[in-house]
Amino acid sequence: MIKLRTYLTCALLTTAALSAKAEELVVSNFGVSANGMPFGVAMAKGYFKAEGLNITGLISSAGGGTTLRNMLAGSGSPYGEVNPVAVVAAVMAGADLRIVSDNVLTVAEFVWAVRADSPIKTIKDLKGKKMGYTNPRSTSQALANLMLERAGYKPGEVELVKTGGFGEGVAALESGLVDIVPITEPLWSKYKGKFRAVVVASEALPPLGNVVGVTTAEHAEKNGEFIKAVIRARRKAVIFMREQPDEAAEIVAKQFNIEREVAKSAILNLTKSKTEGVEYWGEGGINLTGLKRMIEAQRKVGAISGEVDWNKLIDTRFLPPDLKTVK
Repeated sequence: MIKLRTYLTCALLTTAALSAKAEELVVSNFGVSANGMPFGVAMAKGYFKAEGLNITGLISSAGGGTTLRNMLAGSGSPYGEVNPVAVVAAVMAGADLRIVSDNVLTVAEFVWAVRADSPIKTIKDLKGKKMGYTNPRSTSQALANLMLERAGYKPGEVELVKTGGFGEGVAALESGLVDIVPITEPLWSKYKGKFRAVVVASEALPPLGNVVGVTTAEHAEKNGEFIKAVIRARRKAVIFMREQPDEAAEIVAKQFNIEREVAKSAILNLTKSKTEGVEYWGEGGINLTGLKRMIEAQRKVGAISGEVDWNKLIDTRFLPPDLKTVK
């Protein structure tokens, strides 16, 4: 009885300590791209509160570098979600960071689409055509190169054209400046009635580590219980989205300012997606093979140079026991 009372007292003290300080989480492209949807669901469903966290908001950012700057500024947030390439680049530039969860395990949100009247039917029809990508050293450029390479194209046989963002790419496609562009969820669910998918990432590309949970070495030592609680809350949200897509769509539609049917289409697409058996939204466990693939793809477009010390970079101690094994 004494041991039980002691355990309960410790648990209550831990919860109180977690709840005492209001925190914001930094999530790349939240409200725009699909990767961060589980965090919004966790907020709306009260999963952070149930884990003893006082999360007051989600800080969106335009990309990985911005996310990391938001984390590293001042005391910073103890946890952020960001592209692994940005993490590796920051570490090579001297930042002391740790990957603590693997959140998005594939690039299944990507399709490459053409106008409805385009003569392009398959990836084999792209020779001599113009393919859009967002920006130099971006994920979309790396994936375009990898996809064309796997399809047997030689450099220069397909012209790669920088369009800016994904929305700008859609505009370039409509105006005829390019022949094919990448479109990601939930933008694809909005436009899929207007354009035609030629290449679907989950079918054309292997699992590539897309988004990870990251913290600083300092926060890893000082805020371990907080990080564990964030991972648990997000995991609950991923499972909820899988099991209750209708309610999840209601939440996401409001947070992303999109139509409910668009949100539902994106959620169903991504929760049902399997890339060589790997799900899109992971529950946190590390898929090292996928992370290494993404880094190598980015290395080819100049986003990364040098070798990665994965043993130092990955820290699995904050994951639930059943997710600690690195695959």
